[in-house]
Amino acid sequence: MRYAGLAEAAWTWVLRQVRWDDAGPWIPEAAGGEKPEEYRDGMHSGIGGLAHALAEIRLARPWTADEQKLAGAIADRIRAAVPAERSVTYFDGLVGSIGVLTALGEPGAAQAVERVTELATADGWPESFLQAPKYRPGAVANDATLGTGAVLMGALWAARQGLDARSLIERAANHLMAEQEASGNWLFVSRRFCTGEPGQMPNFSHGLAGIAAVLAPAGVELGRPDLVDAARRGAERLVTLGINDDEGFRVPRVIPWDKRQGDEYTHNWCHGGAGTSLLFRALEYAGVDQVAGETPAVWHRRCLDSVRHSGVPDRRYPGFWDNDGRCCGTAGAGDVFLDACLRDGHDDDLDFAVRLGNALVQRAFHDDGTAYWRFVEHRDDDPLLPPGIGWMQGAAGIAAYLFRLQRVLDGDTGSVERMDNWWALSGARPRRW
Repeated sequence: MRYAGLAEAAWTWVLRQVRWDDAGPWIPEAAGGEKPEEYRDGMHSGIGGLAHALAEIRLARPWTADEQKLAGAIADRIRAAVPAERSVTYFDGLVGSIGVLTALGEPGAAQAVERVTELATADGWPESFLQAPKYRPGAVANDATLGTGAVLMGALWAARQGLDARSLIERAANHLMAEQEASGNWLFVSRRFCTGEPGQMPNFSHGLAGIAAVLAPAGVELGRPDLVDAARRGAERLVTLGINDDEGFRVPRVIPWDKRQGDEYTHNWCHGGAGTSLLFRALEYAGVDQVAGETPAVWHRRCLDSVRHSGVPDRRYPGFWDNDGRCCGTAGAGDVFLDACLRDGHDDDLDFAVRLGNALVQRAFHDDGTAYWRFVEHRDDDPLLPPGIGWMQGAAGIAAYLFRLQRVLDGDTGSVERMDNWWALSGARPRRW
């Protein structure tokens, strides 16, 4: 029970960081921090993200009375913010709110879907961070976390929960179809909205892989083979951007890459093979037979191989694998390997998930019966960063992975479905037209 014990210790530490004001609970981004002015309620590092940890805990054991109170208060806070919210992002906006409320089994997600629909413009959903001089007025992102792809992912998830989101699925999908380049590519922000030559972040979080991954199941939902084919063409474009050899398939983190940006290749959920593998699961789900001469299952396996061959989770040199969170590090990669293990039954996937879990055990800091993690910024004189609290970059997300790892090792194959992984879980099956 080494993983469950550490998970409970980390979750206890997270609960000790929760603060309350007149509007409900909140957490700082890192221990000892002030109340955030931005992103306070979001899924990424705000109080909303604790809903996803609570959803995982509910599969491990019943909630305590304090956890029940916290869950209800998180839902109240998120619901109250929906009518005035203007951001639609998965990380910190209305799409994230849909995920938070459904994770808790609380009402209010339908109102978030309606609010997203209200905010649509002729080009989609502009965000305040897309500002001059880099972007033109009204700029819209395409990606699966901050842009139109996020809206599509949230609308698909809402429909999967039985909500009326078909028109929103259609609208978001049509916007993405209009922004696909002739090569099959999608950029984070399309050229027409950029004042200079745009770069690319082609993996799951901010680029091509994530956009194609959400468009494929949208094609299934709407009965539109054109969407599935666009996703397939996107995947074939992605293959041309990466390296495919005896160490697996990997795509650069940024194109064009410069040494000042760090390693050219990483291996995590956001910008590496762990997250990019989700594209090929989505194509399997949509019944695609081949991508660039191979099955999606083969490409999925090669993405995972690239993570395995990379040296992760060892910190091989300064700047390599300095993060243990869900977004950029160990916990997020581990969850992808558990998904693969439960879907395919490969022992090596479980073995690697355990290896990642062991790294989390070794790197934990312990204090008065609690546990937390400190990531590394190797360029600082004191390289240890303050301990993060939330879902994507903190102890809540890491604890959830450890709870899940323990359950799997104990023979429990149940999984928490989320809007960014449901098509990759063991319950998903390929559909054919």
